[in-house]
Amino acid sequence: MNIPKLKSLIKQKEGTKLDFKEKLSLINESEKKEFAKDVIAIANSIGGRGYLVIGIRDKTKELIGIDPLDFNEEKMQQIITHRSEPPVNIRVECIEYMNKYIGIITIFKSIQRPHQMRQNGSFYTRRGSTTDFARRDEIANMFQETGIMSLETSPLHNLNINILNENLISKYQSKVGIPTYNNMKNTIWNSLGIIHFDTETNKYRPTIGGVLLFCNKPQIYLPHCYIKIITFQKAKKIEHIFDGNIMDMLSKCKNFINQYLNDTSNLVDYIYECIVNAVLHRDYFDMTRAIIVLIGNRKIEISSPGTLLKGNSTHTLTREINHSKRNNWLYEKLLTIDDHNVFLNTNLNLKNIIKKIKPIGQVKFLNIEKRNIFKVILPGLDKFKSFE
Repeated sequence: MNIPKLKSLIKQKEGTKLDFKEKLSLINESEKKEFAKDVIAIANSIGGRGYLVIGIRDKTKELIGIDPLDFNEEKMQQIITHRSEPPVNIRVECIEYMNKYIGIITIFKSIQRPHQMRQNGSFYTRRGSTTDFARRDEIANMFQETGIMSLETSPLHNLNINILNENLISKYQSKVGIPTYNNMKNTIWNSLGIIHFDTETNKYRPTIGGVLLFCNKPQIYLPHCYIKIITFQKAKKIEHIFDGNIMDMLSKCKNFINQYLNDTSNLVDYIYECIVNAVLHRDYFDMTRAIIVLIGNRKIEISSPGTLLKGNSTHTLTREINHSKRNNWLYEKLLTIDDHNVFLNTNLNLKNIIKKIKPIGQVKFLNIEKRNIFKVILPGLDKFKSFE
């Protein structure tokens, strides 16, 4: 840490990756716990490196300073090692600034999220400038990011497998060359991840992925998994809701956009490709949001829950063929189910969209980590009409 970087941090407000403290006392167990909790919360929060800045008053940014002899790196490392599972990687520094010493604890971006407090088993995250318990969907999403668990093959314990459309599953089995044996149906479905055997009740339960692909209307059980398209009639906003299993829902969306736009300048295909990407890469753990498509004169925006996975960026998204995917199980099944190959080269299709739209306007990507949203923004209808 250098002085210019410290000055830059001081100018900022507290947030998910930055916390100011006047002092840091690590004498008793309660203080050690609070310190570990703050470090874990910052490490678990979405974003890059985080910082605990000690010796500065938060509201006024008054320099209070610390005693460098009390700022013991070995002690802090031991506290984190003994209280965080897995341990968080930190760096401890003491910098002289304006005749006072300021403590900087750097919390490095973690590829081992989520980190858990060993003593009580809790997971923490930051909400703005506040340390809080992580919600179930936040914890689950962190586990999925690191490959510890898969959402798609997680069972829905309150549902029966009779909600699944057997004809749709049979068509899928036929495409992958798996014969349909009635006496082995459940065993085969279980091996494919479509259902899961619940050892507590000795019953088979549908998985989330099974419901998304092979249920006629998954939104009855997973109400957040719909697509909303917003259009405008003069100044009036009109909302259109589309449901059904993934392939049916996409088909309904494309038919609607075709009718609404009359398929001008290939715009229907551009919007549809963005929706396909949103369906494939969305965060299905986030039950507070759906995929939203806004078709306006000034901009066309496709907004999806779920930021880019670690290792991806808006730069690499359209430049790498083999980039990380959030829902690999879904992707593999969709490649087989999809008769029109829209899922085959989704990132290449985005690259082509950027190239083809360039004469009309810029395609923008927004990866909003604080809100867990990814957006693709295309030029608005006016731009396309003027280009015809």
